[in-house]
Amino acid sequence: MAMSRREKIETMLRDDPDDVFLRYSLALELEGAGEWEAGLEILEALARSTPPYVPAYQMAAQHLVKRGRHADARLALREGIEAARQQGNGHAAGEMSELLMSLGAAGEE
Repeated sequence: MAMSRREKIETMLRDDPDDVFLRYSLALELEGAGEWEAGLEILEALARSTPPYVPAYQMAAQHLVKRGRHADARLALREGIEAARQQGNGHAAGEMSELLMSLGAAGEE
């Protein structure tokens, strides 16, 4: 029987547990399987890594928006925009800024 994409990623992670892209990919697979909290934990860890993995901020914010956690999503986006700017990634900063603006004022939920 063929391995699922998640099983393949988990196997590769056993060999290289620090591979940022594999960890990010696993987070997306977990989200797709309905295990969003486990996926969010991975994304938050990637965002806290040195250097921060910028795509993790936007994906974490998207996870949070789907769960109605707009204040947490805004925080992730603000941190992500700053990290993206520090890394010279204007494209990612712009995408996250657009998502942040779409969420409206800070007090709205």
